[in-house]
Amino acid sequence: MIKFSGVIITYNEERYIEECLKSLINVADEIIVVDSYSTDNTKAICEKFNVVFIEQEFLGYIEQKNFALSKASNNYIVSLDGDESLSETLQQSIIALKNNWQHDGYYCNRFNNFCGQWIKHSDWYPNKKLRVFDRRKATWKGINPHDHIVVDSSKKVGQLKGDILHLTYQTYSEFNLKMERFSSISAEAYHKLGKTAPLWKLIWNPTWAFFKAYVLRLGFLDGFNGFMICYQTGHLTFLKYAKLRELYRKSKRS
Repeated sequence: MIKFSGVIITYNEERYIEECLKSLINVADEIIVVDSYSTDNTKAICEKFNVVFIEQEFLGYIEQKNFALSKASNNYIVSLDGDESLSETLQQSIIALKNNWQHDGYYCNRFNNFCGQWIKHSDWYPNKKLRVFDRRKATWKGINPHDHIVVDSSKKVGQLKGDILHLTYQTYSEFNLKMERFSSISAEAYHKLGKTAPLWKLIWNPTWAFFKAYVLRLGFLDGFNGFMICYQTGHLTFLKYAKLRELYRKSKRS
């Protein structure tokens, strides 16, 4: 029987971290929490559970998650964010793997709750995430803040029943602030990679992002919140390229 390590990175997650930890108790043989020096009650809540709590300055989303992986005692990983938890069906699916591990990693559908509404369309569902994997054959990659697990061979990836329950933004203001922050991180990461933002990208990419999410992926079926999500998907893309354009101009002047 294989053993799982539950691995979580946190920063000020007092609202949701308890549900996250409760959903891992019967699944993981150990739980690792890497916290970026939270200023709320995250640490106190975690200490009520049998977790390994490690404080580490934030290194970047990808870097922080790979650091957390290195602290696990087991090679088989269940990775969650502090505002995510495992549905009961997904818990049972992961437990069943202990005696029947067949792939290098497993996708899980992520079900996102936005302002009290479970979002069933657009880019937000099924929102597949590879969160159960053998760390010897996988690593976190991507462009910050958009991290994802990459396994050595995509042919060795399965799909689990059940959902990761994601209690995402619960107010429009919170959503706006995160889009502002994420667009800045994305622009800086793109700039470091030498990417540019010609005017056509500034116009076309946001328009396509909105159209794809709202029309092709049926975001309109989620009502006003569906529209808000799809609008912000386009707006985030616009901000990213606008800020990248600004960074490029600054670097040329200097």
